[in-house]
Amino acid sequence: MSGHNKWSQIKHKKAATDKAKSATWGKLAKRISVESKLAGGDTESPALRAIIETAKKENMPKDNIERAVQKGISTDSASLESVTYETYGPGGAAIVIDALTDNHNRTAQEIKHLLSEQGLALASPGSALWAFEKAAVGYEPKTTVPLSEPDSEKLMQILGVIDEHDDVQEVYTNAE
Repeated sequence: MSGHNKWSQIKHKKAATDKAKSATWGKLAKRISVESKLAGGDTESPALRAIIETAKKENMPKDNIERAVQKGISTDSASLESVTYETYGPGGAAIVIDALTDNHNRTAQEIKHLLSEQGLALASPGSALWAFEKAAVGYEPKTTVPLSEPDSEKLMQILGVIDEHDDVQEVYTNAE
């Protein structure tokens, strides 16, 4: 009869939701820190304010938001930089990966490794970005690529693996 008590079931569900919240809040905290640094800690800055609103929608605690803002304006904080990686997925779908990192070389190698495990390789800068246009937030595809069912499933798996990486903020694709 092991595994049949109510607390065990609740404990496993709670652990799964807490893990998902932690990953989301960690990514939002990085974005808040970067925008705070750019805005000089001014929470009335439009970009910082937009990210804070996104964090509030994700139920991020107020003290975590304030700590991320303070981290961005502190003098001993690591300098985070935004990097963009490009690749092509199954069926010729272009994939653009936006990341925030404090070590460009480490992140590049980790992304290369993740892609190679999925049978992909990094593309040259600009080789996949032509299929997208810069939007207010992120990238919007200019053209779309229809995918077969197996290619679509494989692409979703690849996007999930990439999105789980700590430094990755957003992943965009032009697949239908």
